[in-house]
Amino acid sequence: MVLDDGADPQVKRQVLGAELRRLRDMAGISGRELADRIGISQSKVSRIESGATMPSAVQVADWAEAVNAPPDARQVLDSLVQTAFTEVRTWRMATRTRPHIQGEIQLLEQQAGRVRVFQHSLVPGLLQTAEYAKRVLSLFQPGYAESALAEVLAARLDRQLVLYDESKRFEFLITEAALRWRPGPPRLLLAQLDRIASLSTLENVSIGLIPQGVEAVTSMAHSFVMYEPDADQAAEEEGGDEGGGTDGGDGGSHEDTVVTVETVHANLVVKGAESVGLYNTRWSLLRRMAVFDDAARAFLSEVAATVRAGG
Repeated sequence: MVLDDGADPQVKRQVLGAELRRLRDMAGISGRELADRIGISQSKVSRIESGATMPSAVQVADWAEAVNAPPDARQVLDSLVQTAFTEVRTWRMATRTRPHIQGEIQLLEQQAGRVRVFQHSLVPGLLQTAEYAKRVLSLFQPGYAESALAEVLAARLDRQLVLYDESKRFEFLITEAALRWRPGPPRLLLAQLDRIASLSTLENVSIGLIPQGVEAVTSMAHSFVMYEPDADQAAEEEGGDEGGGTDGGDGGSHEDTVVTVETVHANLVVKGAESVGLYNTRWSLLRRMAVFDDAARAFLSEVAATVRAGG
């Protein structure tokens, strides 16, 4: 019953769903009755059991309590939940049947109500100019075939249209080191800095810059992206019930927030209120180190001046 991290995410959800249904059937409880007991919609019970939807850790615990699951069954559920909450997909696995995953990222961005991006090594993809993005993609390992590079670039640029959807909120935290990283000649970086300044004026976009000289209140070994659900969508998912499985944290959305982390060998997808809460706390600390709005645009001008001077 216990799956390793390399298993397909859909398979993980299906195994967990099958075990939850088995326990419900053994208890002789209908899907509607279970939904009432744990405070979710009957349709969500069906989606969980089919593997279409990943339940939260709280919902799984409530489910086990509602069906009076024995201790050994609860241990199995705990193992399945922990495995399913962190998905590890190597880049080779992710691109085995397709040339890139830009469409998958785009779907996350389109479904989210708020996207928060921390980047410590380069300018985030949603803010990149075409030339900057082309240079970044050309450095990706394992590399793209020359014939596929144009397709990947077009897909990345197409993702940027979501920034102009005013029903969504985008927040970026970018370190000075990321701003100064230069995948091409100075003119390329100057154009990129200018684009960041321009996009920072959008009402639904917040761009915070973390100067190298600011006193640190935390550290971060890698970049990450947080995709938070739209509040109305989250309420609909829970069938409009009060207290629909959220943890009461920032926006009450940790249970349904998805965090992605790109590493050298794989892409990590993190779920679950406890794990997501750690990223939320780290975001709050990083934000304290950043400058915003006019101060951020002034800082961009300072970085641009040093680039023109050869610094």
